[in-house]
Amino acid sequence: MANNFNVASQSASELSTNKVLRNTYALLGFSLIPTLIGALMGMSMNFGFAAQSPILFFIITLGAMFGMFYLIRANRNSSLGVVFLLGLTFLMGILLGPILQVAFSLSNGGQIVGLAAGGTATIFLVLSGIATTSKRDFSFMGKFLMIGLLLLILAMVVNIFFQIPAMSLAISGIAVLIFSGFILYDVNRIVRGGETNYIMATLALYLNIYNLFVHLLHILMALMGNRD
Repeated sequence: MANNFNVASQSASELSTNKVLRNTYALLGFSLIPTLIGALMGMSMNFGFAAQSPILFFIITLGAMFGMFYLIRANRNSSLGVVFLLGLTFLMGILLGPILQVAFSLSNGGQIVGLAAGGTATIFLVLSGIATTSKRDFSFMGKFLMIGLLLLILAMVVNIFFQIPAMSLAISGIAVLIFSGFILYDVNRIVRGGETNYIMATLALYLNIYNLFVHLLHILMALMGNRD
């Protein structure tokens, strides 16, 4: 009798986890629509203020993002959480404007953006597949990834002042590794029941994918960019 109860309990837990994962992937896919719309708008906007006052722009952007993070978390158990999440993805799409403007100013910019998008999708599919099918618990990565993220943010802030191209490229290389690690960690956390709210799970994966794309695009522009 006890064995039957344990089996039923485990089966219910697996069904719940699979539901969270399915809802997360569905919302993640849907969140790319406002991102694309925002990116198209951002490409036609003038970001002269960002170039003239990068520190102030960084602070304002960071404040807006954390404000949205708070609203999403506060409403994670209601439909409003989805609305705020989609609002954030629209904002993040607009913020892609400056780097996409630079990318498409290159003669092979379309190819580079396509490679960055394809590379991001490939990395996500491979790592999420590993995280979903592997019996290994990747929770041990959390502390190391968080420390790496904090150091990465610090390095990015420092480079706002110094504007060293080599340092910027190194930061992007490290960022690709860190956010790839976060994809593995976050998907595995969902699979193991560590995250039961699909809105928060989507937010985590979206930010991983977004940052992975941006830094991969930066690397490809530096290595392949053709200004002829």
